[in-house]
Formats: sequence, structure tokens, C-alpha cells
Amino acid sequence: MLEIAEADILKSLKRDNTWWLDGRAALPSDLRKRAYFEPFVKVALNWDVNRSVVLMGPRRVGKTVMLKQLVEYALSGGFPAGQLFMVSLDTPLYSGMALERLLQLFEKQSLHDPGSRRVMIFDEIQYLKDWEVHLKALTDRYPDTRFIVSGSAAAALRLKSLESGAGRFTEFFLPPLTFAEFLDFKGIEDDLIMPRPVEQRTRYETRDIHRLNREFIEYLNYGGYPEAVLNEYIQQDVTRYLGRDIIDKVLLRDLPSLYGIHNVQELNRLFSTIAYHSGQEINLQNLATSSGVGKNTISRYLEYLEAAFLIVRVRRVDDSGKTFQRNRNFKVYLINPSMRCALFSPLHEEDEAMGFMAETAIFSQWVHSDFMRNIHYARWKKGRQDL
Repeated sequence: MLEIAEADILKSLKRDNTWWLDGRAALPSDLRKRAYFEPFVKVALNWDVNRSVVLMGPRRVGKTVMLKQLVEYALSGGFPAGQLFMVSLDTPLYSGMALERLLQLFEKQSLHDPGSRRVMIFDEIQYLKDWEVHLKALTDRYPDTRFIVSGSAAAALRLKSLESGAGRFTEFFLPPLTFAEFLDFKGIEDDLIMPRPVEQRTRYETRDIHRLNREFIEYLNYGGYPEAVLNEYIQQDVTRYLGRDIIDKVLLRDLPSLYGIHNVQELNRLFSTIAYHSGQEINLQNLATSSGVGKNTISRYLEYLEAAFLIVRVRRVDDSGKTFQRNRNFKVYLINPSMRCALFSPLHEEDEAMGFMAETAIFSQWVHSDFMRNIHYARWKKGRQDL
């Protein structure tokens, strides 16, 4: 049987974990942290409970960077460099390698005490078959080791972590960049926004509404992706650098492999139609006609797209506040408003879709919140109703 030499695997692990040599995570000093970093640290480095952490979210929202910043944070706090481990399982060299085997190689390379506190990070965990079974076993076997896994095929992560990780896994969702984070990343939040106390609460107002509106349009076009905010070259061609990644990685690879989808072009057409009409009310029959996809297939694909954190559906309620038995009409929002620009073209202030995309952006600021889990919409002929 042909196998990769252990010595070459150890060299690769040493290269991936540079802090074993110099105690540094080798991140740019000016790299900003997401607003979710501190809450994530509290969960990931909580030694009071024996639980592994599953970090999930859409592609290109900064999960891998946040994991490296976690390593940097631990090092700056005095955590021994030889007891920190990070590896990406989409690397061909580690393809199909069991987590237990990687742990053994970690112990062999860094020569640390296996009984001491340590942190092991597995990025892109969905590429390992039955990862949740192996992770649960390791979580039980090594209570002083914090296992942290992440991935972009969030559908698989969520499904399997719920099935096998009850009482052992803690989920942490990282959403696209919010508008507040967008302003902070650009270093202009204090220039545009100022707090104003009102009756023991804090309200916010802007110093320059016209500039704030211009920044909001930029946010709609590329602001949901951290790397685009920080790289003007990517901003000039978001479709090339981000749009193709969504199509190639999620629609053509992740979802087909997870759900056995054979007609990927059909899925692509459906998603393109939905993305173009984000924020609008959609009729199932009209969607089938415009996308060329059957109604039964559409219902199944919509579930897949939601599970992959690409879209979210909002269902309509009747005059009594009850949902309809048949959801023929519903609203669909992109999780990341910038996805529309990445797939099509930039928005401008006078565009007809601007109102719908502004609604999409507002919805995306809160979609990860527990308050939004039961949100619905109504179209009442008599106007607002008190329920």
C-alpha cells in the first residue's frame, strides 16, 4: 500500500504551526478582529466545561483568520506554544487522516505533556468523513484538551453536530460582516456615528448622513466580506474574486457532495434567480417558471440553500397571525447582502433593487440573533393589525 512518509507529514505540521519555532502566530499587526472575537474566545477557551466548539458560517467571512487570532491571543496570554495545534483538513497531505492520528503526530512533533492543557484546531472539518463521531470520542477521552473545529459547509456541520454532539459540542455562528463592523474596519465609525443618551438608553446619530448613505451602498456591494473591505483590488472585481468562489465551492461542490445533487446547473439557476430578487415576495409557481425548476425540486433546494447559510426564508402570516398551511408565497433574503454584487454587478443609488437590498441588509444584521428565529411578515389589506 502506498503511503505518505510520516517525516513529510511532520514537516508539514511544523510548517503550518510556525509558533512551535518562534512562539508567534505570524499575523499582520494591523489585522482587525471581528466584533464576535471576544465572545468566541470565551467559548473556545472555557476550561470549566468539557465541550468542543464547532465554528460555522458562510464562506469568506473570516473563520480561519479568527482561529489564527485565537492562537495569537492564547500565545500572548502565556499559553505554551508547543501545546497549540492547528491544521486545515482540506490540505491534500492530511486527506482522510483520522483526528486521533493527527493528535498522535502532534504529540510526537511538539513533545509536550499529553496530560496538560492544550488546544487543537481542525479547520474545514467537513472534509473528514464521520468527523463528529471521532470528535465526540476525543472530547470524552481528553478532558484537558480543547478541540475546536470549523468549516464552510455549514449544512453538514450543523446537521452532524446536532446528531452526534449533544452535550459535547457548542456551536458558534460567525455571520457576514455587519455594517457597524464595516465602518470599524474602514476606521471611519467615530467620524460618522456618535452616541446620544436618551432616557437611560443609548441612541446613535450620524454626523454626515450623505457620507453614511454612500458608505452603506459600498457595504451592500462588498462590505459583507472582510477581505474585500481591506483590499481595494478585490473591491474592483468582486465577481471574479468572491462570486466564483460561491458558485464553485458551495453550489458546485459542497451542496452536491452533501445531498447527492446531480443537476448542479439547475441548482445554480435557482439560486441566481433568488439572489437577484432578494428581499422580494416570491410565489412558488412563478419561481418555478422563471428558474425552470420543478416546484417539488425547488422546495428541496431551498432547504439545502438555507442549511448552507446562503439564504433565509421568511414565511407569511394571515390576519390572525397564523402561518398558512401551504407556503405558496414567502420572502427570501440573502444571508450576505454583498452576495448579489458578487454574482451580478454593483448596485447604485438609483437602481430599482436598492430598496429590496436595503431591506436585505437590515435583515442580515440580525438574522443570527435568537430574536429573529420566529420572524414572519404580513400583507394585510386593512393595514397593521393588533394580535
